[in-house]
Amino acid sequence: MTGHGGPDPQAPRHSAAPTPRPSATKATKPAHRAPTKSPHRSMPHKPRHSAPAPGKGRFRTRMPARVPALVYASAALVVLGALGWTFWRGLDDRGTALAFGVLIVVGELARWSGGGAAVDREPAPLATAGALAYALLGDNAGQPTQHGVAQVISVAVAAGLVGCVPHVALGRGPSLDSMARRVLTVVFAAVCVQPLYNSGKLQEWVGSGPYHALWVVGILALTALCDAVLAAAMAHARTGWPFGPLLRDELRAMLGIGSAVCATGAVMSLAVAVAGLWALPVFSLPLLLTQLAYRRYAAVRTTYRQTIASLARATEIAGYTPAGHARRVAAISRAVGRELGLSEPDLTVLEYAALMHDIGQLSLVDPVPAGATAVLPAEEQRRIALLGGAVVRQTGVPAEVAVVVERQADPYRDQPLQARIVRAANAYDELVREEGPGGPLTALERLRLATGHDYAPEVVESLVRVLSRGTSVLWQRAV
Repeated sequence: MTGHGGPDPQAPRHSAAPTPRPSATKATKPAHRAPTKSPHRSMPHKPRHSAPAPGKGRFRTRMPARVPALVYASAALVVLGALGWTFWRGLDDRGTALAFGVLIVVGELARWSGGGAAVDREPAPLATAGALAYALLGDNAGQPTQHGVAQVISVAVAAGLVGCVPHVALGRGPSLDSMARRVLTVVFAAVCVQPLYNSGKLQEWVGSGPYHALWVVGILALTALCDAVLAAAMAHARTGWPFGPLLRDELRAMLGIGSAVCATGAVMSLAVAVAGLWALPVFSLPLLLTQLAYRRYAAVRTTYRQTIASLARATEIAGYTPAGHARRVAAISRAVGRELGLSEPDLTVLEYAALMHDIGQLSLVDPVPAGATAVLPAEEQRRIALLGGAVVRQTGVPAEVAVVVERQADPYRDQPLQARIVRAANAYDELVREEGPGGPLTALERLRLATGHDYAPEVVESLVRVLSRGTSVLWQRAV
């Protein structure tokens, strides 16, 4: 999640399922507790317990994701069937197939080379637009075409593989997810159009005027919806994050480069029907320029986040907090935020606030041992939080980030959700570091016992669910 490689070496290496929460009667007898050396005074120290074996206890490890495997198998079967059918029957309208194949190859050669959400959702915009345009194509310069669904799939896959060769040689080839999703979305669009066009039903139903354009736009909207559902389902199967927020983020992403891809595909298919194949290079240029601008925007976003991460390390360099603490808190906070269904913009605010949550400690004359500010009086904690918020406001980040930093020391019932998450994630990382090898289980127990005043119960339970799925999910980002 940090954008600097793999997980931090101090991050928890295993998750442990917590024991059931002790009863209220036991939690209200401080006189019988052994003294603890925890900086979190409000959290009673409980004896350690061994973690249950995988698959046992209240929280079970996730079974292997079956949705991606099903998607891969479906795409592979469709491709093999289409290639076999096309090889047996031969190509129809070879000039048209060659023109669209060249367009898809060029689109693959111009695919994204960096990282970020745009790469994950649509790595080759022009290639996808060309494949969709071929799937939606009816007439070519007023003359009917004869290609069917199998030929559309064969041309799209073959051209895509040819265009990917240089990227594979450089070690940055396309992911299986993006390839499988493109195959299935192109299949969906082609199945909705080509059988009706070749049988004459499409001309009979919508004609060749404005109703045909509306038909093309409607098919593309359904295709985009199917792609978003497929992407959200695969992400849900892999990470266990709630499906609804994942789908919402995918649909919101369609308003960016996704809408440009769909619009270009629709315009290409309609323009070729009137002007012929010369329309392809003309209408490819705007999408290429859009892709270039989006790439620069993504680079600015990446640099911006790296600047914030560097600023957050000021407390570590000055000796106020342990090395890697801010990154671990940011990783845990983002994973818990996803579990609670926060949208992508809210997750960005949460991550920035988590990275800079300790920056107010720079105002202290003497560092707090191990950076654990929970040993300080409540008023001192609020003072540090307010000072941190004032520093954050000078960095130019959104005002919501400063609000989260300022409110992290308030009682949780008065905090916004992001501040509740940062507070719990920060406490968890401090407790794990304090408790040593058996820290995760003991830390979760103590957080649960402190949900009466210090930590929001829903946040702590979400943290438990995230950790029960393993720490690898903490480091998956979707910026």
